[in-house]
Amino acid sequence: VSVMHEYSIVQALLEQCEEHAKANNSAKVTKVVTKIGKLSGVEPHLLQTAFETFKENSVCDGAEFVMNLQDLKLYCNVCNQESEQSEVRYQCLHCQSTDVSVLDGEDMYLMTLEME
Repeated sequence: VSVMHEYSIVQALLEQCEEHAKANNSAKVTKVVTKIGKLSGVEPHLLQTAFETFKENSVCDGAEFVMNLQDLKLYCNVCNQESEQSEVRYQCLHCQSTDVSVLDGEDMYLMTLEME
């Protein structure tokens, strides 16, 4: 498994944090909260390691890193119901239709930052 993926994600995340800190005239980020879709392809423990490695010498030095894992959330185009599942199954749990739209669970987001 390549950790380059997580490293580039963390570097982009730290850049976002730097920008937010600058915009708010803050010198220090104390907490970074992310949401990671189970199907985003991001390995949470690798992301954590990469964050801990790269946060030194950045505005996030000493910041707490919080990861919220998001299940796959689907909307059924047939019965109009939403369902969530922790495994990769693009199928409605209510009517078993495969005509579904993905609402959440495939991306990673920066949710909140706490700054001093």
